[in-house]
Amino acid sequence: MRIPGRTAVLLLASAVTLAALAALCGCTVRPAGPDGKRGLPVRVQVPGSPGTGTAPPTPAAPPTAPIAPPKAPAATPATPAVPAPRVLWSRGDSGPAVRELQARLRQLAWLTAAPTGSYGELTERAVRGFQGRRGLPRTGATDAVTWQRLVAMTRTPGTWELYVMGGQPAGAPDPRCLTGRVLCISKTSRTLRWMVDGRTLSTMAVRFGAQYTPTREGVFRVYWKSRHHVSTLYDSPMPYAMFFSGGQAVHYSYDFAARGYAGGSHGCVNVRDETAIARLFAQVRVGDKVVVHW
Repeated sequence: MRIPGRTAVLLLASAVTLAALAALCGCTVRPAGPDGKRGLPVRVQVPGSPGTGTAPPTPAAPPTAPIAPPKAPAATPATPAVPAPRVLWSRGDSGPAVRELQARLRQLAWLTAAPTGSYGELTERAVRGFQGRRGLPRTGATDAVTWQRLVAMTRTPGTWELYVMGGQPAGAPDPRCLTGRVLCISKTSRTLRWMVDGRTLSTMAVRFGAQYTPTREGVFRVYWKSRHHVSTLYDSPMPYAMFFSGGQAVHYSYDFAARGYAGGSHGCVNVRDETAIARLFAQVRVGDKVVVHW
């Protein structure tokens, strides 16, 4: 029998589809018999069905959102460096402030030498010791922190703590010193001015008599000069002596040079700077005026 072309095409497509399904489903088809007819399949194997030994197809994993990379930890802000305390004075400096520093160190026995106003090795060593005892950096330089700690532990030094060995500024001249050639001596500032016609040529620190042997005050004249004088009353040397009132004279004192204002004279005006008084002795004449005042 003749099969129309369209029908033949449809039959062929159905056969192909069945073959494909048989392959996918695992169908076993009997071969054609002697009569030329094909038998029915003996069994059908569906993937994943019991007894097949095959696993069902794994379903595709659902799409996932991309994982963001971990954020880097926030940078920790750097701790700002603490600036070092400002250095106020160090070795090589000089002046009134250094003198006060030395006087305060003496109050705490870190310095035994008298204040000089010059920041040298002894002062540096004393500051280093003070710093070490208080847990401060042992630099030997006086910074703001060291100074504040020292001030808190001491009192304001008096004038004669600052000038134990002299060196203080000269006091203002008495009006009686403003004319002529005058040894103008101030008990207030413990200084001597050598003046000529109101002009100061030199100044130096001096020391006076003790409580029971005070130096007399007033206006006098130099009546005698003795370069290598020795006191017959006290058996003590009085170099560069310039006598102005009885046995009282302006002269160099070894004791003043050694002990400063810790001692006193028997009424004379002591000078501790030997070079300065040697120069003064050469300039002063007998008859020159001497004014001792407060």
